[in-house]
Amino acid sequence: MISYETFCQIRHLRDRDGLNRAQISEELSLDLRTVGKWLDEKQFRPRKKSDRASKLDPFKSTIIKMIETHPYSAKQIFQRIQEEGFSGGYTIVRDYVSKMRPKRSAAYLKLAFAPGECAQVDWGSFGVITTGETRRRLSFFVMVMCYSRMMYLEFTVSQTMEHWLGCHQNALRFFGGVPKKIMVDNLKSAVIKRTIGQAPVFNQRYLDFANHHGFAIVPCGVAKGNEKGRVESGVGYVKKNFLNGLTMPSLEALQRAGREWLDNIANQRIHGETRKKPVEMFVEERLNLLPVQEYDCAAIMPLRASSQFRISLDSNRYSVPAEYANCKLTGKIYPDRICIYDQEKLIARHRRSYDRHQDFENPDHPKALLAQRRKAHNQQILRRFLTISPKAQSFYQKLEDRRMNPLTHIRKIVALSEIYGPEAVSRAINDALVFAAFSSEYIANLLEQRTRDKTEPAALHLSRKEDLLEIEVDEPNLEIYTI
Repeated sequence: MISYETFCQIRHLRDRDGLNRAQISEELSLDLRTVGKWLDEKQFRPRKKSDRASKLDPFKSTIIKMIETHPYSAKQIFQRIQEEGFSGGYTIVRDYVSKMRPKRSAAYLKLAFAPGECAQVDWGSFGVITTGETRRRLSFFVMVMCYSRMMYLEFTVSQTMEHWLGCHQNALRFFGGVPKKIMVDNLKSAVIKRTIGQAPVFNQRYLDFANHHGFAIVPCGVAKGNEKGRVESGVGYVKKNFLNGLTMPSLEALQRAGREWLDNIANQRIHGETRKKPVEMFVEERLNLLPVQEYDCAAIMPLRASSQFRISLDSNRYSVPAEYANCKLTGKIYPDRICIYDQEKLIARHRRSYDRHQDFENPDHPKALLAQRRKAHNQQILRRFLTISPKAQSFYQKLEDRRMNPLTHIRKIVALSEIYGPEAVSRAINDALVFAAFSSEYIANLLEQRTRDKTEPAALHLSRKEDLLEIEVDEPNLEIYTI
């Protein structure tokens, strides 16, 4: 059986294009006999419904009564009519029940909120973003004031507790106050456990944060995301209006663009429900004042420094002072920084990186280790110097009394011992003590002079004439020296 559209195509190809049956069959990929049959027909004739009785026909009225009486399942109805003599299969019963049962759509109450009464919060996710040399899942935090629909947006690459609390704190600072309650989903950062008939068990950190700021936590019912429909709509609006088709080079750039979008579009638009701009209605919000002291949103965790004085976090390594190698420490992890403590003492602070497998070293952290190694090297040089001569100790003491940098002279003298030999240097040290000449330059001068080749003087030969040997010299006048 073909459709009416196919029938029209067959007639059109014959009447307008002049194709024969074989050509039409090839063009429409139809059997040649089918094309011939419908070319002989003057008009389209739909297939007649079969008049064959169904095994279910005697039981249809019973099924309808059962559906109207109670929402029985198709399986229950099948079992009931089997008891009354139905011999057919379950599939025909299921299909008939599905066709006859009216579809019900859920109905929701429209919630109304007073100014400053409530805000709703939620996370959203949207693909990945490049961070350094790696890629991380992009998340965004949305808080919406229920009365004015004023929105706050912040992007992160994590949904951990420090980000959850930090985004809350930034949002409340953005709004300039605190609503009486905040409505949340049943995520673990807010609600640890929900039991029917019992009060929800809140996450202690989130409860402390709420008590510090003076708002009540209102969790939605289980699988009742519609109860926070305002923020659900806000999350969808961010995806469709801001993120759709957007390409950003970095998280920082996305953060700045998101703030511009909030200020110029999201909070300036005419809201579809209120028919007013959120920024104008926000003036009517009655928010409580922010607390004077800011809440510490850091996640606190135990850490252990390695032998290379590093701690590990998120597959990255951060340095601590070298003297804390292999020590147990405490980390306070913020969204933007890492603070490392030894008891109550802050020993290191780093900017948090969301790249992977990177090493971050503060140039001051290895200084103690380098100084310790330099001191050990100096001690080794001094020991070598003292073995050169029995009087080396006396020479060093004199050198220390008269020079500001005795170790520099000691290093040079030890180097000279490797060139000229310990015996020659020992003799030069003894001579230097006699002449009270305490410097490496004097030792080097003595060694250089003693290594020069000494040649015997040859006889004096005069190559001039013999009369040069008979030179007469006048006797000097000594009167000029008299007083």
